[in-house]
Amino acid sequence: MKKRIALAAVFAGVLMILTGCTEYNESITPESEGIWNQYFVYPLSWLITYVANMFNESYGLSIIIVTILIRLVLLPLMIKQTQSSKAMQQIQPELQELRKKYSSKDKKTQQKLQEETMKLFQSHGVNPLAGCFPLLIQMPILIAFYHAIMRTSEIKSHSFLWFSLGDPDPFYILPIVAAVTTFLQQKLIMAGTEGQNPQMAMMLWMMPIMIGFFALTFPSALALYWVVGNIFMIIQTILIKSPVKTVSKETGGAKK
Repeated sequence: MKKRIALAAVFAGVLMILTGCTEYNESITPESEGIWNQYFVYPLSWLITYVANMFNESYGLSIIIVTILIRLVLLPLMIKQTQSSKAMQQIQPELQELRKKYSSKDKKTQQKLQEETMKLFQSHGVNPLAGCFPLLIQMPILIAFYHAIMRTSEIKSHSFLWFSLGDPDPFYILPIVAAVTTFLQQKLIMAGTEGQNPQMAMMLWMMPIMIGFFALTFPSALALYWVVGNIFMIIQTILIKSPVKTVSKETGGAKK
């Protein structure tokens, strides 16, 4: 766990350097300098504008389409991450037993715990870092898309459905839907593990509150992106996990 946190922290630090936080409020253009702008943010901004022009400058529809396209591109990584998460869930009871057995905090006991934990991972073919790498690869793309939405000046002057893309939703519909779909997404991903990890259980409630708050204050274009992304993730998680449940039931029935 410590290695995963350290790896994520290092990656986040590198990402912060690449993004250049001082340019957050600057419009993205072909002349924008820096690796982050030229190879991540601008290509996505160009894609949003290109798709919008295909649909009579409907930037709202463009955000929906591009969000789905990006999620489809990232789908193999998400499947890998979900499978890794499931594998870790399956060995949680055995991990808990090891922690009880080697509960003493002295150096020798903790070293033995690490050795036995690694043996458990190897016996089940589980790589504890496997779930991190897909997430780390996705992060730059998703954050770049977030920047592209916020820094594409044309988006701010257009409307979609009942809201202006450059302003918060006046009827609070998007923030509510963003918060609810974030909760449902987290609930599906964490199904069966809330009691095993109190921190994860806390995130189940904290993430929807945070997303809902941000959606209340940020432009509706960003809230729309969160809603579409969340709905895609909910459907994706159901489709990935359903075959596993079906197989498990069939196997259980055969044993009976």
